[in-house]
Amino acid sequence: MENIKTQTLGGDFVIKQTLANTVFTPEDFSEEQLMMKESVIEFVDRDIVPNRERFEQKDFDLTKKLMSKAGDLGFLGVAVPEEYNGLGMPFTSTMLVCDYISGANGSFSTAFGAHTGIGTMPITLYGNEKQKQKYVSKLATGEWFGAYCLTEPGAGSDANSGKTKAVLSEDGTHYKITGQKMWITNAGFADILIVFARIEDDKNITGFIVPKDLENGITLGDEENKLGIKASSTRQVFFNETKVPLENMLAGRGDGFKIGMNALNVGRIKLAAACIEAQRRISTLAIQYATERVQFKTPIAEFGAIQYKLANMAMETYASESASYRAAFDIEEKINELLEQGVSHQEAELKGVEEFAIECSILKVSVSEKAQKCSDEGIQIFGGMGFSADAPMEMAWRDARIARIYEGTNEINRMLSIGMLLKKAFKGEVDLMNPATAVGQELMTGIPKAEISNKLFAEEKYLIENMKKVLLMITGAAVQKFGPKFEKEQQIILALSDILIEIYMAESTILRTEKNCDRFGADSQKNQIEMSQLYLFNAIENINRSGKEAIVSFAEGVHLKGMLSGMKQYSKYTNYPNIVGLRRSIASTLIEENKYPF
Repeated sequence: MENIKTQTLGGDFVIKQTLANTVFTPEDFSEEQLMMKESVIEFVDRDIVPNRERFEQKDFDLTKKLMSKAGDLGFLGVAVPEEYNGLGMPFTSTMLVCDYISGANGSFSTAFGAHTGIGTMPITLYGNEKQKQKYVSKLATGEWFGAYCLTEPGAGSDANSGKTKAVLSEDGTHYKITGQKMWITNAGFADILIVFARIEDDKNITGFIVPKDLENGITLGDEENKLGIKASSTRQVFFNETKVPLENMLAGRGDGFKIGMNALNVGRIKLAAACIEAQRRISTLAIQYATERVQFKTPIAEFGAIQYKLANMAMETYASESASYRAAFDIEEKINELLEQGVSHQEAELKGVEEFAIECSILKVSVSEKAQKCSDEGIQIFGGMGFSADAPMEMAWRDARIARIYEGTNEINRMLSIGMLLKKAFKGEVDLMNPATAVGQELMTGIPKAEISNKLFAEEKYLIENMKKVLLMITGAAVQKFGPKFEKEQQIILALSDILIEIYMAESTILRTEKNCDRFGADSQKNQIEMSQLYLFNAIENINRSGKEAIVSFAEGVHLKGMLSGMKQYSKYTNYPNIVGLRRSIASTLIEENKYPF
């Protein structure tokens, strides 16, 4: 665990230390990025927030109108190269726009995310020059809107099992697509559909660019009645020998599954971004209500039980920001590195995101669950009023719920994160074997007593390295125990993924704060230090629970006792933080500022 990163590779945070001055934080935004952030917030506050009721009444026309306005402002084209009418902004900027445009309303957020992500990026990243000029140039400005037709009644998480067929015409000029797609976001107003179908008995599906011409064998189901995101158009799409010219095939025959999976990698980290501003806004609303609501002649914000909730909401929001922008910058750096090597923009974007697919899955799971928890606590702070549709929390809770399902369910992403990490290990891209062996030897010879310096975060960083050892210890033992059958042990994999997620989130939070302490001074980061310490304490508790569950489920005898003892020693603090004191201090600032201020 003494290796220091010299080059960032996806997943290698598990075995290497990351220096604080190498991570990107929200405090690193450039002047251009800050101006873009203010423009997005102004748009949201002016055009989206006041229309809450219209969104809740399923005003799909409003969603389309505001999407057009977002296109006029350039927000739909931030990730699109300039030669196709986009802004060609770096990856962190595309994250920033997705973050701040998504926090006030789930219906608009979903329409925006589906269009700019899976509705546009497959053509940007896999289309040929003619396709990009024809379609991306209009998608980037909002002249046309996109939708992504992958899911079928029998093909959800198992996307490659779709039954939709593409049959080559007798004259060889076009394909005829027949099948049914469901849960298609933007279907009601989309102009261009990315459709996946199987040609003959091909192993993998193929992608096609299909204009939505209702006279070409395309029919739409009714708008779905949904728990949340009410004004996000969601329909079934039926194809009956829909004619698609040969030149509308996306990439090559059988490349559809690859397109789908890589599009989802981008979608996952962007989904994490789309959940952050929601946490900020929910936290602010909860803080403001708690300072105004008086019970027993006291504002409820002064009660410890409410401060507990407010502090945790702020802490998890801060962690979401920290980890999301850390990964976004790593992707951006990888893209730039590939571009400098002469790789095309398409290939650089694809390989850059694919390199950090593990982090994308981690963020999708963690941040979507934090957003749901934040909205749930928001309802609780509002009390009976929180359950009312007239108050903002009820809508926030319903809108947040979908984030744990789309872009691959959180369960799928948990298993993917561990599966991809082990795949990298087997391919020699991340060396898990030697560090895992070293941990095993350390357990046999005895874990050396820690010598912790008084330097800021010395103990916290030591504990994070120990949590990595816990992950290596349990993963190594489980793989050795089950061999090729390990992938069938889903409950153990879920427990391991929770450990992996907590390590990344806790480390990212501490690295952000450490970097800002170095440049702004520790005195200016008092609450950020407290949130980092509080997050790590909670993370270790979660890791212990998940780790114990995994260990007792497959280990036996001396091996069982040895791993439980090792985990206990690895997670032991030299100096425990005053958790109640941390929460009180954080909550005090929130109440004083009357908003999420970090």
